[in-house]
Amino acid sequence: LPKQLSKHHRRYLVNPSNRKTPVMAPDWKLLYLYGGDNPWDSSLWTDSDDRVRGGKSQSHLHCESPEKARFFGNLDITALGGAGFASQRTLGTLHLDLSQYDGLVIKVLQSDSKKYTLTLKDEILPPREDGRDQSTISWEYDFVSEAGEIKIPWDDLKPTYRGRPKTDAKPLDVSNIKRISFMMRSFFGTQEGDFSLTIAHLAAFSNRPTSSDSDVSFEKDRAAAHAHTHAQAPAPTTRPSWFSWICGWAR
Repeated sequence: LPKQLSKHHRRYLVNPSNRKTPVMAPDWKLLYLYGGDNPWDSSLWTDSDDRVRGGKSQSHLHCESPEKARFFGNLDITALGGAGFASQRTLGTLHLDLSQYDGLVIKVLQSDSKKYTLTLKDEILPPREDGRDQSTISWEYDFVSEAGEIKIPWDDLKPTYRGRPKTDAKPLDVSNIKRISFMMRSFFGTQEGDFSLTIAHLAAFSNRPTSSDSDVSFEKDRAAAHAHTHAQAPAPTTRPSWFSWICGWAR
């Protein structure tokens, strides 16, 4: 990319030499949620695997550096008769206002060509008496990715309830995103075993024209995003920060 382009003002264009390869231009704005100028922190994520239903799948989110995270584990489909899932979700409740943006972007560094799912929630109910989460509508986007960027407009996220399409769902409230997760699942027994996806960043994008006013608004959005995505972090310890991202994934 030309050096004069700000990392916050970019968009996809057609590359004349390869029409499937995205390049960037100055008016595409990115708000980094994880990665980029909002470093990854494994302590902000927790596992949500099929073991809560008697399965044997396991997932991890290892922050290999503040600039990249690896979502990996093992998807077991034998315990649940061909079904199974392994996921990492954000800890606590986010309250992200992304209403001034047009969707999300995932930048993948390495992948195993398996199918993954990005999930958003705009509603979280109190836990049940047994401590398990109550079911609410999930907004999902499935992707099979090689290295590169995946652009996900809001309309491409599809509502589901307990794994089934929810055609009568009200629109996703992008002004109050409360949870984000990455999932590996069996898709009716079509995939299983070890999986690995390395991500540089997850960001919100805007195709809207920029101005001095929008730049001020963007800085406010960035400060709010940093505050909300780090709000659930455990209390700091006396260990140096590099220790937390090296060892924080091992749980």
